[in-house]
Amino acid sequence: MTETVMIVTGSSRGIGAATAIRLAATGSTILLTYVANPERADDVVSAIEAGGGRAKAIRADVANEDDCLRTFAEADRIGRLTGLVNNAGVVDVAARLTDMSFARLRRIFDINVLGTILCSREAVRRMSTAHGGKGGAIVNVSSASAKIGSPAQYIDYAAAKGAIDTFTVGLAKEVAAEGVRVNAVRPGIIETEIHASGGDPDRATRVAAELPMRRAGRAEECAEAIAWLLSDAASYTTGAILDVSGGRSILP
Repeated sequence: MTETVMIVTGSSRGIGAATAIRLAATGSTILLTYVANPERADDVVSAIEAGGGRAKAIRADVANEDDCLRTFAEADRIGRLTGLVNNAGVVDVAARLTDMSFARLRRIFDINVLGTILCSREAVRRMSTAHGGKGGAIVNVSSASAKIGSPAQYIDYAAAKGAIDTFTVGLAKEVAAEGVRVNAVRPGIIETEIHASGGDPDRATRVAAELPMRRAGRAEECAEAIAWLLSDAASYTTGAILDVSGGRSILP
């Protein structure tokens, strides 16, 4: 029987790492991508292997087309691609639009938007029945900021994630008859290191009291939602955007 493989981008930490570990239970080989921390990526691989799963880490910047193509070529070598999780993403320090440099904006959109679109293109080329594939599923990781806008904080990141929401719906319609389902999860305030990378490591704890559920979420809770959307249990679900935000997405 042909081995199946799932790709989880940006999976050396946070939601990506939790998702890679969760998906290993499906029996597929998990191909993890990372950019800057091979040790952390190796730790995720080790955790998967310790649980009886199969995984491989590959250094790849999703915003670089050559890296993207190399990642999918490696997946082809392993087996048949059945799932893609577009998780790789970045945020920057809180700022108003008037203080954002072009370099910052380019980085935010290259990684969060173009990286997702590039990886999805390669996945569809392999999964779509119109291209000789046998179907599959894509899950994009958006953000509750796409709905609330994140003014005076991360308005660029929010705009990028809004683009992901629109892309999810459009691609879902485009390939629905070709055996490929495309959905997204919209995490809210999750206890991960992304807050530190944005210069505010205590943000999850500080904001938690403002949320309807009065707590921050865990990466594993997002991973469960992603795993469901990839699974046959969600076989009639496409074009959906699932909020995993403790109610943050319904705040005014």
